[in-house]
Amino acid sequence: MAQTTKQLTVLLENKPGRLAQVTGALAREKVNLAAVTVADARDHRVLRFVPDDMERAKTALKALNVPFQEHEVVLVEMRNQPGALAQVCEVLAQEHIAIDYAYCSAASRNGKTVGVFKVSNTAKCLRVLAESPGERAKRERHGSKGWTRSGRVPPPVIE
Repeated sequence: MAQTTKQLTVLLENKPGRLAQVTGALAREKVNLAAVTVADARDHRVLRFVPDDMERAKTALKALNVPFQEHEVVLVEMRNQPGALAQVCEVLAQEHIAIDYAYCSAASRNGKTVGVFKVSNTAKCLRVLAESPGERAKRERHGSKGWTRSGRVPPPVIE
């Protein structure tokens, strides 16, 4: 299952306690983070997260006077097992959809986890991930570039 949602991106000063300040403010607003990542950059840290309540998350950030950006991302429910992320990446690569960045939720619900993908073509990504492996193989046999035409094995099942 794949769907779009919004994530928030915050540039944090590289100072001790800054991440704690932001996540504490989100907690006080009772915002749960469905997925989160923190990456370092030259002079700052990049916090990206998918909140369960976008408006309360924005309220918390505005109260701290923290600049943020909102971006559309694709959420993909995956099995929480080795190779699940690779399967999604292989399907997107096969369809020439670039992944700008990706991160996953830490929690597993019913043996599933959620991958967050910022991609070059959201509409195509949703369409491709909605197809069953059989539908992809059929489309490839009828003129689309892909794994079966090149002799490689089709990508595994994504659930």
